[in-house]
Amino acid sequence: MTARNAAPAIHEVPEQRRILAVLVFSQILSGAGLAAGITVGALLAEDMLGSTGLAGVPSALFTAGAALGAVGIGQICRRHGRRPGLALGYAVGALGSLGVVVAAALGSAVLLFGSLLVYGAGTSTNLMARYAGADLASPARRGRAVSTVLFATTLGAVIGPNLVTLTGEVAHSWGIPRLAGPFLLAVAAFGAAAVALAVLLRPDPLRLAEKLAAEQAEAAAGSTAGDADGRPDERPDRRGVITGTTIMIITQLVMIAIMTMTPVHMQAHGHGTQASGLVIALHVGAMFLPSPLTGLLVDRIGRRWIAGASGPVLLAAGVLAAVAPPHSVPALATALVLLGIGWNFGLVSGTALVTDALPPARRASAQGLVDVGIALAGATGGMASGLVVVLGGYPTLALAGGILALAVLPVLAWAVRRPAHTAPAPAARKETEQT
Repeated sequence: MTARNAAPAIHEVPEQRRILAVLVFSQILSGAGLAAGITVGALLAEDMLGSTGLAGVPSALFTAGAALGAVGIGQICRRHGRRPGLALGYAVGALGSLGVVVAAALGSAVLLFGSLLVYGAGTSTNLMARYAGADLASPARRGRAVSTVLFATTLGAVIGPNLVTLTGEVAHSWGIPRLAGPFLLAVAAFGAAAVALAVLLRPDPLRLAEKLAAEQAEAAAGSTAGDADGRPDERPDRRGVITGTTIMIITQLVMIAIMTMTPVHMQAHGHGTQASGLVIALHVGAMFLPSPLTGLLVDRIGRRWIAGASGPVLLAAGVLAAVAPPHSVPALATALVLLGIGWNFGLVSGTALVTDALPPARRASAQGLVDVGIALAGATGGMASGLVVVLGGYPTLALAGGILALAVLPVLAWAVRRPAHTAPAPAARKETEQT
């Protein structure tokens, strides 16, 4: 970001601790809801439709729903603040989860697909909450603030897949197919998260960030940081937004594609839902558990270094998944753990890059659009994954995904080449030198 359009620096404020605590609590709750679709979505569709080629459809649908949810949540956050936007997103996710349960009970594929779209709003809210954690964070601690919110998802997201058998038994006792059990958990998890945010997320972090930025801009009126009329220039750093968004899109597409078909691949080779649930639990844990370390590295080493590391890590995950013996749960679990770590590197670093590039008044709507791109990438990966497996097999999918992940490297190479007439701001200059 240039000195001309850099947003006023916002120092840590006392309210940040409370806001992070509330976000952590809600993320623990919602993590279990997030895990439902990941764990059994593909298996439920395969069971209801009787086709492996369509097993990637649920992932595509709820990630497409996440795209729609990101647009709506972003606009609500921009107009009314983070609290109503995030609370409504989780409430809609709970409604979609309930729809999936009803669809499974009735055997209705049409209702299943429609409900998965609505369920996607809950998954998009889970990821968009990371922006709320960064609203009041100083640039030097932004990566850690993002990672704190992501880390909180770990508990629920890891516990959820391991409750597949238990929730399946509960569902069966109610006359509902066992595979719909995790979505019963999602109804309660997303609903509780919605209530927690609606009641406890005060003050609203985005509204407070905008107020503080306006006060700092007013105090600095007439300084060289502003325009001729003394007002700050609040244009975003487009290069930073494009770079961060592209990193997150690539890593999301690769992760969703490989992750979606792993339970189907395992079931086709004799593994039960408990084994696939364990592998997915480890994968989801790896998606979020390294977040504190990732955030620290993003802040200390630099956003672009960690973003660059995501490509080779995802390549290693794809290669290992491709060559792993289908009967080996440890080998597949290791591949999925690497897949989660690579995704985590891309998401935390990409989020920090995007937030750095946006002034507070422009954040919510722009971040919503960024997450639309991420969700559409996930939808593409989920939809294509089943077809690729049918045509070329799971190893082909895994290897192709790993190779595609290396596309983050030329994106970062482009990002560090700034126009000759543009001088980086101090914070941006430090980042460039580190890269």
